[in-house]
Order: sequence, then structure tokens, then C-alpha cells
Amino acid sequence: MAAQSLPLAGRVAIVTGSSRGIGRAIAIHLAELGARVVVNYTTKSSDAELVAAEINGLPAVTGNGPRAIVVQANVSEPSQVKSLFDAAERAFESPVHILVNSAGVLDPKYPSIANTSVEDFDRTFSEMIIMSEFESNVIGSGFSLFMSMTLTSSMTRGLKPGFGAYAASKAAVETMVKILAKELKGTGITANCVAPGPIATEMFYEGKSSEVVEKIAAENPFGRVGEVRDVVPLVGFLAGDGGEWINGQIIPVNGGYV
Repeated sequence: MAAQSLPLAGRVAIVTGSSRGIGRAIAIHLAELGARVVVNYTTKSSDAELVAAEINGLPAVTGNGPRAIVVQANVSEPSQVKSLFDAAERAFESPVHILVNSAGVLDPKYPSIANTSVEDFDRTFSEMIIMSEFESNVIGSGFSLFMSMTLTSSMTRGLKPGFGAYAASKAAVETMVKILAKELKGTGITANCVAPGPIATEMFYEGKSSEVVEKIAAENPFGRVGEVRDVVPLVGFLAGDGGEWINGQIIPVNGGYV
């Protein structure tokens, strides 16, 4: 495909938590649309390297150098979040245009709120640190083609027992994104949330019996669990010029699950 037909050609994207699951699919999809991508991981470098290798196997779009790089960073640590931006700018000699925060924490034991430890609450809510670092990195940068998109969850509406800390953290992120969109007034930068329902990933299946999975699938009007392919087209659209008038929104992508 010619570079001029790729809507994200010349743009740089950071996708957190992109070594697996939805983040992996998003990183590859943005690259297929022409973006150069920072593949972020926390602990398992081999998975991230495989994602980068797949992206770097795509046809060249613009310039020389890799289509993707791998950067280890814990997005709950401010200094490490900054390292993501710094690594992207060094590798691609360009500011970052797109941030997709797909990193998340879900306790596979699905504890009640009463049985969720303070440490687990802290760990679950720590993902919001990237919101502050994001704003401080782009304000005053003079760059006006930045899109921030955070994956939240339809669990903020489904309100299922066992998802207390997880759903609360996602609801908090949604509130912060709506406020962030207003705080970025005049910058040309958009901030939105994409809220998938149950998606067939390693995180979704962990801790669930086949009976539970079948029950969840049956609750969806489509009679199935979502796939990453159901989510990534919307992310690609929001990252492009066509999504510039969509700002401060929470967009469910769940097949009517909630």
C-alpha cells in the first residue's frame, strides 16, 4: 500500500501493555495504518519482541529505521512513563502523536470489595499515573496532532461482583479523561476512552471456568465473546484525522453486552 494511502503515515504511537492481548492487536493495527510504534511491556520481553518483529516485517512507509521499538516501562512509575516518550523521540526523531493506554490490572481471583487488600487497590489504581505524565509531556510541546486513548471496560456499567476495584479504577480513568479533554482546550489534542466488553484474551480467560465463559458469551446479543478484531478498527479511526471531532467521550465496544 502506498504511503500516501496510509492514514497514520509519519506518526508515532506509544501503546502501553502491547506485548499481548488487545494492546498487541492495537499496536499491529496502528502500524498497518502507517504509524511507527513503541511496543511497551512490563515483565515479558520475548512477547514484546515478537510484536515488534511482526511490525518491522511490514513494508516500509516513510524514512529509514525500524517501524517498531520495544521499551520496558512500568506505567505506574512516573519516571518510567517519561522514558517511553524519550525513547520514542530518540528512536523515531519525532514527537509522539498517539498514546494508547491499554495496560491494566485485573485480579483473577475476583475478590469482593471487602476481600480486596489495600495493596491490590493501590496496584489497580496505579495505572492512572500515566494520565498525569501524559499531560505534562504534551502541554507546551507545540505539537497539535496528539490523540490519547485509554482502554477502560464495560464493567463500569455491568457492575459485576468480583470486579469492584477493577471497575472503580476504570470509572476513575473515564472521569479523568473527560476532564483531561477540557484541560487540553486549545491544543488540538483529543482524549477519549474505548470501553470494550469481554474480549477473548489471556486476561479474560484467567481464573474463569468454561461454564463461566459460556455464560458470558450467552449474555451477549451476538452469542459470543468479543475478539480483538472488534476493537482495533475504532482505535485506528480515533487515531486518524477522521476522529478529530470526537473528544472527551467514553465509547462502548461490547456488541450490546451492556
